[in-house]
Amino acid sequence: MSQKSSHAPRVDLEIKDAHLIFNRIWQELEDSLGIENLRFPKELILLGGAPGSGKGTNTDYIRKVRGITAEPIVMSQLLDSPEAKKIKADGGMVGDEEVLRLLFDKLLKPEFRDSAVLDGFPRTNVQVECLKMLYDRMVMLRRRFSDSPEAHHYRQPVFHIMVLFVDEAESIARQLKRGRETLVHNADVRQTGVGELEEERATDFDLELARNRYRTFKEKTYDALVSLKQIFHYHFINAQAPIEEVRQNIIRELDYQSSLELDPRTYDTLRHMPLADEIILQARQELVNRLDGYQVQHPDLLRTVVGFIQEKMMPVIKRYAVTGRATINSEDTLFHDNLAVAILIDIFSERGFQAMVDIHRLEIPEKFDLKTGAISTRLKLVYRITIFFSGSKIRRG
Repeated sequence: MSQKSSHAPRVDLEIKDAHLIFNRIWQELEDSLGIENLRFPKELILLGGAPGSGKGTNTDYIRKVRGITAEPIVMSQLLDSPEAKKIKADGGMVGDEEVLRLLFDKLLKPEFRDSAVLDGFPRTNVQVECLKMLYDRMVMLRRRFSDSPEAHHYRQPVFHIMVLFVDEAESIARQLKRGRETLVHNADVRQTGVGELEEERATDFDLELARNRYRTFKEKTYDALVSLKQIFHYHFINAQAPIEEVRQNIIRELDYQSSLELDPRTYDTLRHMPLADEIILQARQELVNRLDGYQVQHPDLLRTVVGFIQEKMMPVIKRYAVTGRATINSEDTLFHDNLAVAILIDIFSERGFQAMVDIHRLEIPEKFDLKTGAISTRLKLVYRITIFFSGSKIRRG
């Protein structure tokens, strides 16, 4: 009981601190810039993950895929004060208020007006809470200026979350490998005078510091990233896979999180609807299974339908090959069997055509009773089969 009661105040204090920090920073921005100039990016792509998971490696790829011209905002570079460097050198993290103040100032730069990629944010629960509040304030700004000439500056915000994950052993190995490569690179730059020196992180040269950096991620950042799932929808990406597989998973994750036009919460409402590509892939497999089933269970009917197509339909289709459309009317009793109609449609689908069958029921007069005036009719079924396909391209002078 004592442990539970001692834990509760810390959680409550953390949430209160997040609101205090955010409101203080936001008020500073309003006072210095004016609320009408708080124009944040429409799209934020948050790239998080364990140390050595490949955040830096994949930021340029994500920018290329999304057509983002602005340079990524790398939190480890943004937090470059002497105090921040000392904390990072010990494997720790910079305070939340400093992180958020620097980040918000950066996001308001004109080059990030459309999109921004954030490498290494958020890292704590306080930062997550402030991110939620930033989203809500951006929506509030959109509503406030919706009827003004400035409305185009306040578009519906879209946040995408990309989280790369590696285990402790892989993270440590990659950090130390990066340290060795950095030393070789910097030595070459110093000797030749060509190129730019790379940052030499203390954690990339010391096994225990590298291990401590990963554990800091697991104890603080990991839980914070998981808590983002409460409002933004994403999957962790296995960054230990080969680079091409990781990038394919990044593309799929971006597709999963939908297009730029949809709010993530709107997408959550729609995401249970299957994608067209998924339906097509599944439909193709089901088509193959049905055709194989016809061969096993109804071989005679299958051969009869194939014979009808070859003898009665293909000559007409070839005649109208230029137009890409042919219509054949048939009264053949073969199609009184609904299965024959289904087989015909599936055969054309497998061959790359699109087939539609309309059944027209016509009452044909047969007898007329002169005494009563009653007309006797018979039912005539006409099957109108329309075939669509890619027509020929005629060269025109």
